Amino acid sequence: MVEQLQKSLKKTLLSNSISKSTKAISRLPFFLFFRVLLFLFFLPLYSSEFYKFKVKSIDGKETTLEKYKGFPVLVVNVASFCGYTGQYSNLESLYRKYKSKGLKILAFPANDFGSQEPNSNSEIAKFCKLKYDVSFDMMEKIVVVGKNKHPVYKFLIESSSSPNEEIAWNFEKFLLDKKGKTIGRFSSDINPESKEIEDKILQAINQP
Repeated sequence: MVEQLQKSLKKTLLSNSISKSTKAISRLPFFLFFRVLLFLFFLPLYSSEFYKFKVKSIDGKETTLEKYKGFPVLVVNVASFCGYTGQYSNLESLYRKYKSKGLKILAFPANDFGSQEPNSNSEIAKFCKLKYDVSFDMMEKIVVVGKNKHPVYKFLIESSSSPNEEIAWNFEKFLLDKKGKTIGRFSSDINPESKEIEDKILQAINQP
């Protein structure tokens, strides 16, 4: 008997709550009411701008970043003749450790700093495979600084915690969560396998 009364009370309270909410929305001017409905309808359809960009893999195949939706993604600008080039090894180790949990790594070669990536895309691919056995995704060589920077990097910078700071050097890292939101920006000297980066990656992996 008590249980039935509790269920009846909960149903009544819920009904009253919905009724009050409906009345409150109905009192809004029509244009506001229409905007609220649009917001509620399109909110679940929201998609990060990151997924809309077109890129080319290091072998020249064009694609969009849509295929990375739903996965944490670490984006790195790389170079073959840099003091941080050894981080390729750390990136590969990190990738193998977490790829079964969904981690994706995108490496964009760039020759913007000290001309430390003069090689062609095919030469870069060969170098990475032979020296570091890289298995994460390598993209074609792009520009990451200045007015000609690739749109992907324009987005990454502007959506980061330091939107007014250009990329400072090779092997700067950006971490995006499963919804394409930038949740971390790490300077070149921070090792990919550092606790700081791994903790953020685990946070992204455990995101619903």
